[in-house]
Amino acid sequence: MNFEEAKNRIEALSKALHQHNHAYYSLSNPVISDFEFDQLLQELIQLEQQFPELLSENSPSQRVGGSITKNFKTVAHRYPMMSLGNTYNEQELFDFDQRIKKQIGDDFEYVCELKFDGLAIGLTYENGLLKQAVTRGDGTKGDDVTANVRTIKSIPLQLPIGADFPATFEVRGEILMHRTVFEQLNKDRDELGETAYANPRNFASGTLKMQDSKEVAKRNLDCFLYFLIAEQSDLKNHSESLAKLKAWGFNVSPTYAVCKNITEVQHFIQKWDKERYQLSYDIDGVVLKVNNYEQQQDLGFTAKSPRWAISYKFKAAEVETKLLAVTYQVGRTGAITPVANLQPVLLAGTTVKRASLHNADQIEKLDLYEGDIVKVEKGGEIIPKIIEVNKSKRDLFAQKIKYISHCPECGTALIRKDGEAQHYCPNESSCSPQVIGKMQHFTGRKAMNIDSLGDETIEQLYHAGLIKTIADIYDLKNNRNSILSLDRFAEKSVDNLIEGIEQSKKNAFEKVLFGLGIRYVGETVAKKLAAHFRNIDQLMAANFDALIQVDEIGERIAESVIQYFNKAEHLQQIEKLKAAGLQFESNSIEKVVEGENLKGFTFVISGVFSQFSREELKDKIEANGGKISSSISSKLSFLVAGDNMGPSKLQKANELGIKIISEEELLSMIKTLPLQ
Repeated sequence: MNFEEAKNRIEALSKALHQHNHAYYSLSNPVISDFEFDQLLQELIQLEQQFPELLSENSPSQRVGGSITKNFKTVAHRYPMMSLGNTYNEQELFDFDQRIKKQIGDDFEYVCELKFDGLAIGLTYENGLLKQAVTRGDGTKGDDVTANVRTIKSIPLQLPIGADFPATFEVRGEILMHRTVFEQLNKDRDELGETAYANPRNFASGTLKMQDSKEVAKRNLDCFLYFLIAEQSDLKNHSESLAKLKAWGFNVSPTYAVCKNITEVQHFIQKWDKERYQLSYDIDGVVLKVNNYEQQQDLGFTAKSPRWAISYKFKAAEVETKLLAVTYQVGRTGAITPVANLQPVLLAGTTVKRASLHNADQIEKLDLYEGDIVKVEKGGEIIPKIIEVNKSKRDLFAQKIKYISHCPECGTALIRKDGEAQHYCPNESSCSPQVIGKMQHFTGRKAMNIDSLGDETIEQLYHAGLIKTIADIYDLKNNRNSILSLDRFAEKSVDNLIEGIEQSKKNAFEKVLFGLGIRYVGETVAKKLAAHFRNIDQLMAANFDALIQVDEIGERIAESVIQYFNKAEHLQQIEKLKAAGLQFESNSIEKVVEGENLKGFTFVISGVFSQFSREELKDKIEANGGKISSSISSKLSFLVAGDNMGPSKLQKANELGIKIISEEELLSMIKTLPLQ
């Protein structure tokens, strides 16, 4: 395929993929299967790799992410992102309505919209292409998060050709995370021993400021758009603009309504106060706006907010019930989570029997006593939480609840590290929930993917004494008769179990490494460690300095890796897994070795270069014995500076006295001797 043919095919693929993406995420009406979509996308990616000069920043291929942003640029809003006045009661709504009537009379209507519980975003489009995405920030300026926003599939990168959109305009909306996504991601964090996020809003906010857009893409953020700003527009009111945004391909929630008076507004609020829990995402109220743009102009603004709009905030659903007991759960990493067991009570449409207490500090803060009458809330939290104790109803002889000092499962004394909120059971080798949890993690889909060895089966085999560590899994083929004696096992199921275990030996090193369950070593970190060190022996031998030189490996991860390999039982387990035939060496193609002129030196590459791409320069450095770092520190040897390099890196390098060299000087070092 020549250049012109590739250009035409890329344009056709891009157009088709944009249309299919809109049909799937905005219209909920897919016209092709996921497989067909993936085939088209893969063809596009391959063509763009073959003809990189044809790659557009708004290509559908950019949905998967890939760019790294160390520092988010601060951008001034062209139009301030003002906040709305809030009210929590209907009388204040009536007062708002009366103020409107005094200024513009009775002839007006409202648009009522759900108040999505996420984070505000402003999107600028030029000639139908997404150019910039900026967070609210302080209302006058925010952070440029364009690279991360491009990964959100419900945000169009390119508007339909021929649509009547202005040459330049801004659209605003709310980025959010659906509850099912939130629950799964929090489960993944728990498996890594990381603190769970309290609610989807916080998780979405944290995700949007991640440095690696590939990781953002994995978290499936969503976005509803609800406000259009254009200097030249024939639109007369807000409801027309919502319809227009939808016609242009934006994801506009169908839940809004035009209300003729404050009574209809009340009905809208009452409806959604009841039905909000049926939505897949969180809302915390309703926004009402005067519909007509001329009337909005007449009403004007205060210093902080428009006079023509207000938000009504729902009261968080709460109820009183009795605390029956506090129990403690032990996670795979040994983290202890206290749980309040409650007298069952109906809350927000569901029966609540338990509430999270998070940690010892939370129990102390609430000042909990046995049998307390507690107020339970289900607002932005997925899991109900106790917000306060009704001390007037406390039994005079009740005993204060004291956080446990020993593991409820194995009796080991708990530890709490400085700076951490949770207590841990250190008995990882014998504490049954930890042992079982580690084996369940090891056999899970993202690790060794042994379908025939599900969570319940692992528990059954553990309690039968057949497996005590992950290495024991590979000895099960020698215990066939013992397995057959257990409930629910027949010849065929045992054959499937053993076959699944044998097949797992083919999994790549990075999968095995992730499956080991090293704290803070998730899928992405495991891939980076496997690619950098290439085999388990080099990884085990790596010291702290060697570990933090790996891209995106920080101090906390490095310390955790070192601690893991310092334990004799882990080393013994790895030897058994090696003997069983698992992959502990990367099978990827070895990098070319050209020489050792750069040995002992560490480099950061920044900017645009004339002879090589940044990736090619990285390969050159590593092929000649050098190491690549992602950040500037006092341990850095050289900063290789190209055109358009970020000023912050340059400033930091100068402050630390780091030697700054050009592309030509780097190539000279490779050919001759290192610069002094």
